[in-house]
Amino acid sequence: MIDYTFWAVAIVAVLLVGLSKSGLVGSMGMVAVPLLSLVMPARDATGMMLPVLLAMDAIAVWVYRKEANWHVLWIMLPGALVGTILGWLLWSIVTDAQVLLAVGIITVLFMLDALLPIRKRLPDTPPSRVWGGLWGAVAGITSFISHTGGPPFQIYTLPLRMAPTVYAATTAFFFAIVNTMKLVPFFFLGTLSVSNLELSAILIPVGLIGVAIGVYLVRRISAKAFYTIAYLLILLLGIKILYDGIMGVFFAGAA
Repeated sequence: MIDYTFWAVAIVAVLLVGLSKSGLVGSMGMVAVPLLSLVMPARDATGMMLPVLLAMDAIAVWVYRKEANWHVLWIMLPGALVGTILGWLLWSIVTDAQVLLAVGIITVLFMLDALLPIRKRLPDTPPSRVWGGLWGAVAGITSFISHTGGPPFQIYTLPLRMAPTVYAATTAFFFAIVNTMKLVPFFFLGTLSVSNLELSAILIPVGLIGVAIGVYLVRRISAKAFYTIAYLLILLLGIKILYDGIMGVFFAGAA
């Protein structure tokens, strides 16, 4: 029997990630795992999304293949590698409920940051290796656990005021490399199961459609109203996921 709720949620989540990869809606890609966590275990959602993300990364890298800021990438990628390893180690000792709690906390905190927005009030920072390595590591950890590496990446890169196409290209290359790093750990953790890969194969075309739509729309519409509505919805979603995580971690044995 077809689970229409699951497929509706999965298609919306993957379309939003595709739009994010195009540069239309920025860090909206972080919605995928929190949204999918409503209809499947968070760990399975993370594993299922990885091949979908890699397919979209390939398109984004090809589109922006000549415009990435490799100085920024070389600053952040060593930290991202460390963060990926730390995420792997944490994954082996945390429970599904704890992963859900982490996703909720990450979602709520970064959505509050996007809505307030705190980052715009911070002074500009030079592309220092320490600062870039720190946020690269945080992006590596959060990307590994729940594919939510976008906000930590943005904390370092947005104040650098790169040209929009250079920023989009740098983002595309960073996450293509980080997501590739995750393949081997995800395989050994068992998240790339046959069932998850079957779901990935079905959803990859949906993600590519999202990228195509985003590329078409990025220069044709104003995203201001969309951002406001989308971030508010994600904040509400994050609160729901956070509530579920708290209940699972702290009150699972109650009653």
